[in-house]
Amino acid sequence: MDQTERRRYLTEKLLAEHPEYRDTQMPDSETEQRQLLRGLMNIRMPGEIDEEFLEVQDAYLQEELKRKGVVRADSVEFNENGLGTWKGDITRLAADAIVNAANSGMTGCYVPNHTCIDNCIHTSAGIQLRCECGKIMSLQGHAEPAGQAKITQGYNLPCRYVIHTVGPVVRGSVTKRDEELLASCYRSCLELAAANHIESIAFCCISTGVFHFPNRRAAEIAVSTVRDCLREKTSVKKVIFNVFKDIDEEIYRELLGEY
Repeated sequence: MDQTERRRYLTEKLLAEHPEYRDTQMPDSETEQRQLLRGLMNIRMPGEIDEEFLEVQDAYLQEELKRKGVVRADSVEFNENGLGTWKGDITRLAADAIVNAANSGMTGCYVPNHTCIDNCIHTSAGIQLRCECGKIMSLQGHAEPAGQAKITQGYNLPCRYVIHTVGPVVRGSVTKRDEELLASCYRSCLELAAANHIESIAFCCISTGVFHFPNRRAAEIAVSTVRDCLREKTSVKKVIFNVFKDIDEEIYRELLGEY
């Protein structure tokens, strides 16, 4: 199969799971076809699917990864403390682990084609990631509290692992508790990374954006917490602060110049 054939196959299989969409027609344009497939992956609940689907999906996502291009962790510029920043799509980073800013359900974003990092990571990893997260949450039996972390495989991402953490949601002014929970997110992720012998990890900007944590204060907490954790015995040698916005890149470069 080529990519067009894979996309059609995957779309038809996912549409068949939804009788209410049985009259949906395959769009003519490649862009619309991609959006339809991604949207269907985004709304699929955790659950098993046949091996043929997974084989086709994995081939499709690996080809998409080649198209985007992989960025090796060691190509990032680090300071003497092993801290670096990189601006771009975190799903391209070939670090040992990347950190996902998850919601309390921990199984991804279900809004079709949403641009949040949770949606992007689950889309690029494949439906296996949601299935693994679903099993973890089923065993846990309750929503994930802010400040903790869970680890899964990376599947079709270039990283080996994804570490999922729920950051605090700021309502009004930032409280001391908000700051404590955000710091706990970074510590929990690094503790989990060390427990799994991870040497390089990429953090997204946890709790900024729709969780409303101010960018600069969030970055200050992130850098100071990570710096303190790396002073302790750990397998982690390189930490990348992944950013997407110019303002975040400016803030992190300024802060990393001080440490």
